[in-house]
Amino acid sequence: MKSLREFRLLRNDMEDESVTNSHNKRFMSEEQKTSAVIREGELQKTFGTKKPRILSGMRPTGRLHIGHFAGALEPWVKLQNVAENYHLIADYHVLTTKLDTSDILQLSIDMATDWIAFGIDPEKSPIFRQSKVKQHTELFLIFSMLITKARLERNPAVKDQVRDLGIGEGMTYGHLGYPVLQAADILLYKADLVPVGEDQVPHVEITREFARDFNHHYGNVFPVPRAYLSETPRLTGTDGKRMSKSLGNTILLSDTPDDTWKKMKTAVTDPQKVRRNDPGRPEICLVYGYHQKWNPLEVQEIHDGCSSGALGCVDCKKRVTDKINESFAPQREKRTELAKNPDSVLKIIEQGEIRANDEAEKTMKDVRSAMKFG
Repeated sequence: MKSLREFRLLRNDMEDESVTNSHNKRFMSEEQKTSAVIREGELQKTFGTKKPRILSGMRPTGRLHIGHFAGALEPWVKLQNVAENYHLIADYHVLTTKLDTSDILQLSIDMATDWIAFGIDPEKSPIFRQSKVKQHTELFLIFSMLITKARLERNPAVKDQVRDLGIGEGMTYGHLGYPVLQAADILLYKADLVPVGEDQVPHVEITREFARDFNHHYGNVFPVPRAYLSETPRLTGTDGKRMSKSLGNTILLSDTPDDTWKKMKTAVTDPQKVRRNDPGRPEICLVYGYHQKWNPLEVQEIHDGCSSGALGCVDCKKRVTDKINESFAPQREKRTELAKNPDSVLKIIEQGEIRANDEAEKTMKDVRSAMKFG
């Protein structure tokens, strides 16, 4: 015979499942009508002459590496002329995995310095800190009433983090609920698009659920945003693993040409190509991936030289290093100048925060009005 506590737990699980099932049924027709994803090259076809609004951002981790550039920063820069961009320094999200915030301001300035030096125009695309726009937490609170614990626990990203970080029962409420804050970040600016990688599309789907659910309960306030997928390569770290500063396998955007070469020399290559004349397999070599990104005009020559054994690994690495250094030279020079005056970067951020606060308050007035809060 089940205990009273077991009956309560069973009832709660059934209620969670019932809420989720009714939610899915309620919005099935809209889901079928509206594609959840827009790919690079489809903006004009989808929006015509209208500029879509985009919200994108990163946790403040300090100086960025070439993987950040290829996967996020470069696509953001391209979007500035065809979209209305808002760029979020997601400092509250840091708290989900790290409580020490003693260096968070410096990390935010370092990251924003890279953004500006490598192409983000703060006049077109305001840069701002999440913690300085209080409406993020207000909308987060409201959205937290619209989702069940069971739905959050089914989030694939949460399951992966529980496994990878060994959190288990130690997961905090804030960590479990970070997709709720993420949804508030996006919808606070009524974003039409969210630039993400293919593996992050499920994150945007939760945000779409929030928009539909709020609109169903209170009226049409939020657009239902879509994921924006650009044609960007996923670059591997110099050790062949996922590129990450914590693994020490990155080339930083702010590295000097000499530092870039020192790091490139350590990059792993095809283990079967031991000597210069040994035939290689460029398709499994991470350095060849760098050539595809920064040396496209010579990529066939590199492929043939590696495959035949005519091109040695040291020469191959030197050639792509030269291309990276050449490509980044103007931006690195600008970054050096910006870094001499971090207060100027902070002022740019603060100006962006004024614009973000104005936009966020417009949205929250719509939210409060729709909810009859006055």
